[in-house]
Amino acid sequence: MKDGFLYVVKLSLVAGTILFLVGCSQTPDSSATTPANETAPVQEEEFDFSDPRDPLEDFNRPSWQLTRDVLDPYIIWPAASAYGVAPKPLRRGLYNMTENITEPASIVNNLLQRKPKAAAISAGRFVMNSTFGVFGIFDVATKMGVMQEKESFGETLAVYGVPDGPYIMLPGIGPTVIIDRGGDTVDDLIWVARIFSLPMSIAQLTIRGLEHRLELRELEPMLENSIDEYAFVREAYFSYWLDKVYDGNPPLDGRYDDLDDWENGWDDDWSAEPEPSESESIE
Repeated sequence: MKDGFLYVVKLSLVAGTILFLVGCSQTPDSSATTPANETAPVQEEEFDFSDPRDPLEDFNRPSWQLTRDVLDPYIIWPAASAYGVAPKPLRRGLYNMTENITEPASIVNNLLQRKPKAAAISAGRFVMNSTFGVFGIFDVATKMGVMQEKESFGETLAVYGVPDGPYIMLPGIGPTVIIDRGGDTVDDLIWVARIFSLPMSIAQLTIRGLEHRLELRELEPMLENSIDEYAFVREAYFSYWLDKVYDGNPPLDGRYDDLDDWENGWDDDWSAEPEPSESESIE
């Protein structure tokens, strides 16, 4: 951080010190006694620690515990571990196919979000990977420098100001909000073949779910060391969702809006993103 942030910190420390000294100077004499009948009753304050984004917490927490304590250790993780034994080239090819199927939805949603260039890129990727990439098994487009411009209908709704809806923890699936999960359902309808092929839908969701579970393995130490695993996952999801909606550039939360010196000390080159770590993923 630059000097602007240090200024704010120093100003806070100085203000806190002054308030502390003033408070000490005004401390009443302990020798003076107050009649018992004049003593004001102490009222206990009630604090509400609920999160307004999570009105279904009474359902979500048990759902998380079911997934964490039963579904994941006895079903999801064993299946992912078995799938992880498969050769990485095979896994990469299968995953590439599931990604290629999402390109038509990205074309439509980029157009709805008034991003014609991104829509053209998604269309080009779909054509290249479906032909030269043998139905998407090989991600030829990425190797040629044509990067993915992925967008979902849930993101489109969020861009147009539709509220996220309540946070939901789906057993065995994970966290989401209404427009995120609902948007995925709409995206599925864009790929016509999936409407008439339930096995294709199940296969795609299974492959992607297993790969994502393998990728999450390296994050488990952070989860286990958190004070509240449920709250940790919830905050991680909302960070992920904002990152998706704002294409990797979510806005500040406004906590420094009232500090005049903050803007002068802002470092545009500073980034809070962590360095990427090595992983056993199929990348």
